[in-house]
Amino acid sequence: RQAKALLLEEKQKLIDGGTPVSETFEVGMMVEIPSAAVIADLFSQEADFLSIGTNDLIQYTLAADRMNEKISYLYQPYHPAIIRLIKNVIEAAHKNGKWVGMCGEMAGDEIAIPILLALGLDEFSMSAPAILNTRAQIANLSKKEIAVHLEEIFTLTTADEVKEYVKKHLLK
Repeated sequence: RQAKALLLEEKQKLIDGGTPVSETFEVGMMVEIPSAAVIADLFSQEADFLSIGTNDLIQYTLAADRMNEKISYLYQPYHPAIIRLIKNVIEAAHKNGKWVGMCGEMAGDEIAIPILLALGLDEFSMSAPAILNTRAQIANLSKKEIAVHLEEIFTLTTADEVKEYVKKHLLK
């Protein structure tokens, strides 16, 4: 709320100074920590969209510093806790009529893409080299067909189980 108030204040300063400013623009929020993901329903009432920052969300949720070679193996994007947090964010935002994007390595990850698509992720943001492969993969997936696998995915208890399931059932 404070950030939005500051934004509107600065917008007014620009207008008062004679600078043209768009009447409409979206104000979003990054979801990068578990507490924000858990109360995404509240945040999505305030923001126009949510963007899930997976690199930090995974690291903070699993207490796994991906840059520390001694414990980087604990950094697991397919961990059931991560998938559930992402599901919570997407569902909460959609219930409030908001769209959800994702930035971070997971958005361009071959294993994660079918899950994210089935969960209803609206926008994938990734590094330029990953775009063509990701577009091709998404073009070959049917959201309706892969969504039937979510129930089974949510019964899996480890990142390895999720990875193997996706490889077996969702990758073409």
